[in-house]
Amino acid sequence: MEATQEKYDFGVVKAFCIMSVVYLAVGTLIGVYAASELAWPFLNFDIAEITFARLRVLHTNAVIFAFGGSALMATAFYSVQRTCGVRLWSNKMAWATFIGWNTVIVAAIITIPLGITQGKEYAELEWPIDILIAICWLMYSFNFALTIANRKTSHIYVSNWFFLAMMIMITYLHVVNSLAIPVSLFKSYSIFSGVQDAMIQWWWGHNAVGFYLTGGFLGIMYYFVPKQANRPVFSYRLSVLHFWVLSFGYVWLGAHHLQYTALPDWTGSLGAAVSLAMIIPSWGGALNGMMTLSGAWDKLRDDYILRFLIMSLAFYAMSTFEGPVMAAKTVNALSHYTDWTVGHVHSGALGWVAMVAAGAIYHMITRLWNTEMYSNKLVNMHFWMFTLGAVIYITSMWVSGIMQGLMWRDYDEFGTLTYTFAESVAAMHPYYAMRAIGGAIFSGGAWIMLYNVVMTIRMANARSAAGAAATA
Repeated sequence: MEATQEKYDFGVVKAFCIMSVVYLAVGTLIGVYAASELAWPFLNFDIAEITFARLRVLHTNAVIFAFGGSALMATAFYSVQRTCGVRLWSNKMAWATFIGWNTVIVAAIITIPLGITQGKEYAELEWPIDILIAICWLMYSFNFALTIANRKTSHIYVSNWFFLAMMIMITYLHVVNSLAIPVSLFKSYSIFSGVQDAMIQWWWGHNAVGFYLTGGFLGIMYYFVPKQANRPVFSYRLSVLHFWVLSFGYVWLGAHHLQYTALPDWTGSLGAAVSLAMIIPSWGGALNGMMTLSGAWDKLRDDYILRFLIMSLAFYAMSTFEGPVMAAKTVNALSHYTDWTVGHVHSGALGWVAMVAAGAIYHMITRLWNTEMYSNKLVNMHFWMFTLGAVIYITSMWVSGIMQGLMWRDYDEFGTLTYTFAESVAAMHPYYAMRAIGGAIFSGGAWIMLYNVVMTIRMANARSAAGAAATA
């Protein structure tokens, strides 16, 4: 699976690793503050730039695109070289991607708090930034694909297929959804309108989840779980089947976000039916990753990095069961527009995406700097803080969401609503406070990771400098 004879281009991988950890810490902290504003509204201090409406968007962009994107680029550029036995096709293009991607993040940090957005979920950035995103993504994709074309191995390992599917899909999803008519430098209007705009938006929105947050991170899982466990993947045939079914299935799901709207009923039914069918390949992939540890479960006793990777698969299995169930019309009638959806999103984001990425980053840090982590105890503490924080966050939103749905559709004997909307908001307060606490624990784990990574790199650099001085 790996060739080590040739020196690789790992400088850009190191840079992406470091920035991904920084963005994880900062992005989760912004999320905690935004969550705290819902529990204690005075925290916005009547300052427009830090209101929940703007911080929430800044949070999603920071954790999905800044942290998630940096983690995907680091892992893709790392694993493609190791599995293909060659350097990156263009190291200069990789660095251009790094600079461009971080420019996008800086632009987001400036424009979003100022209220300069397109108002599209997960696609808020205005048209000049969208163009830069497309350029960076194409450079990333071409560099990755051409590295595979130059490979010394006869086989293209399955993780590379997942990364390629993500790159291809996100390219045209982003481009089509972001088609707009500019009216000024930072204002544009979508070329789609009404129902068409909603369908295109959630075709993008769910497939961003399906290919960016699932497909790409499955590419991470299929490389780093076997590597960290030092065992071959349990079933390579199952991994290939997992890839093809996901690639053809995910593209049909977007309409399940639009049940009970003006969208034609058949589109919601199709989305729900395919969503339920997707439980099978998703669970097959999760079991494939977990069963890679067959005969070696004892590694989890002291391999704290492997704990992240395996726990992430448990959350992946849970969230890919919960999502299809919520897509079913009967369940959706209760869950739609409630905090249950927020809980579902974060079971995938906190439990699956952040955990598998953290495990991969820890793995890469030790290899890239040829060292052990500064403190394995801090890695273990980070693992438990991530797990506890995610569980508190998710369960608080489950309870809040189901309660909301039940209160909103409860009628008295006269056929009128039993509860006002204000009463449902008041009932949500303890769960919002609980969410903020869970998020704070999770964010604390991210800051511990940042400290541990910085100290590890400093320790490795000091050792390297001492070694160079000794041989001088």
